[in-house]
Amino acid sequence: MTPFLVSTLAAFMLILSVYFFLDYRMEKREWRKNVHQFYQDGKKRKSVMVLIGDRFDRTEMAIPIYEKLRAANIPFTPSEYIGAQVVVYMGIIMLFQRLFNMKLLASLLFAVVTIEIGKFILFIVRKNYMKQKIVEQLPEICRTLANATRSGMTLTQGLNLVAQEVSEPAKGEFQRLAQEIALGMDFSSALKSLEKRINSREFQLFVATLLIQKKAGGNLYAVLDEMNQTLEERKILIQEVKTMTAEQRYVSYIVPVIPIFLVAMMNNVIDGFMDSLTSGVGLILGAIFVGGTILTFILVRKVTNIRV
Repeated sequence: MTPFLVSTLAAFMLILSVYFFLDYRMEKREWRKNVHQFYQDGKKRKSVMVLIGDRFDRTEMAIPIYEKLRAANIPFTPSEYIGAQVVVYMGIIMLFQRLFNMKLLASLLFAVVTIEIGKFILFIVRKNYMKQKIVEQLPEICRTLANATRSGMTLTQGLNLVAQEVSEPAKGEFQRLAQEIALGMDFSSALKSLEKRINSREFQLFVATLLIQKKAGGNLYAVLDEMNQTLEERKILIQEVKTMTAEQRYVSYIVPVIPIFLVAMMNNVIDGFMDSLTSGVGLILGAIFVGGTILTFILVRKVTNIRV
């Protein structure tokens, strides 16, 4: 009888302790929530660097950087962009000092040259990528605008619908177009501005079609529907060409990278391996090597760059 009473009492105390423990956890969670809302007004606390970056983003100095980033479709704020540059500078300086045993001044010079060239290439690549993405969205734009005009909407209302329905990056460009028209800008001038910002053959044809239909009239739905079908077929053909030339395009990226890594590895294995490159003959051979690598990259890219 005694063991049964002891075990029952132990089980009861266990259940009671679990109940009080869960009640304590719930009260503690509510207390933390109330304290967090009281002291921080429910907002996450920001560090000093983030506050300085937010303040810099609201200055006039940040406006050109923001416009440059927006044109290249880079999702960074100006402060984040500058911070990323500082981190990359430090990483490249350490890389040159460790792999090539360079002094601080020489590694800093090489870091400046490398980053400036990299920034130039990055912005060109991102602009071309954004332009390509917008061109890929052009069939959807034509289809949406054609359906809008077929349902009885005006051309301006159809462009507003496109600005609401399509995704980025075309969404931002058409929202800007709709805002310019709403603010009183001439329809032709707004379309010409859009054509100038995107600067592609497909959009030149698209803008020319809209301007001609705006002036002369006609069955805009049939024209846009035919353009939609043509662009869809062209998109499929471009994708097939990219698939067939994928191997050659990757080779063009790998060929310049392999010699650089080989030189870095040999410099770590053999002391003074790169000292010969600082002499007159070494500089000439280095220049020939760099020129040949760049020429190889350009030739392979030219062969694989098939325009449709």
